[in-house]
Amino acid sequence: MEPSESEGRDAAGPPPDQSSKPELSAAMRAKIERNRQRALMLRQARLASRPLSAVEGATSAKVSKTIDSGAGFFIDEEEDGEDERKAKKVVHQPAPVIEPDYLLCDDCQKPFMDSFLSNSFDLSVCDKCRDNEEKHKLISRTEAKQRYLLKDVDFDKREPPLRFILKKNPHNPRWGDMKLYLLLQVEKRCMEVWGSEEALEEARETREESKEVQKQKRFNKKVKELRRAVRSSMWTKNTSAHQHEYGPEEVVDPEDDLYKKTCTTCGHELNYEKM
Repeated sequence: MEPSESEGRDAAGPPPDQSSKPELSAAMRAKIERNRQRALMLRQARLASRPLSAVEGATSAKVSKTIDSGAGFFIDEEEDGEDERKAKKVVHQPAPVIEPDYLLCDDCQKPFMDSFLSNSFDLSVCDKCRDNEEKHKLISRTEAKQRYLLKDVDFDKREPPLRFILKKNPHNPRWGDMKLYLLLQVEKRCMEVWGSEEALEEARETREESKEVQKQKRFNKKVKELRRAVRSSMWTKNTSAHQHEYGPEEVVDPEDDLYKKTCTTCGHELNYEKM
């Protein structure tokens, strides 16, 4: 009796848990296939980057390592028993000795490596020959524009642009930083713009004359306004109403009884009719 009961249970079909397993959609199966292909490519990349054995024909124990691919399955990767993680010693050839490029000072003709003028203004002058009082004096941008009649384009756009350093304004630290230029380079740029000192002097004279003309115009305008203010203060406008003072009566048309009177002050005529 027992064998028959077991056969009846087998013929009845699988348990209800196995029959109720949901089927995967096409999108899920495609995603799983992509993840599997990606895991295989990663495995092939690891195998390709593994170094070969140092001795040909040497046998070493291999250990299987299970790696989670993150795609729902594991990858078995074999590892050598030997410690292959040790970095191999790489012998590098010593670097060639390169001598530094020295700059030659324009004043003393001695080589030097670094200086303030070479770094800030690209001028080959060492710190020992630097003259802050006369030759290598600095000048602000505003003063350079006024003295040498230069414009902003002459500093920034004309090639090569003049180099400068920034410094806090001594009059007020809250104001913007001052741009200080090398006076030697500013004078050279001035000659490039004007061509000669004579042309610069002529431009200065022309500018001074125009300033004098503008100054005289402003003075005349102020004098005119002052005269107008004085006249307006002395003249008083009569705001009282005018009273007509009519002369003798004149007859205009005796048939229609029309008469008129004329004001002796303003000449106003008053026409009227008598009943």
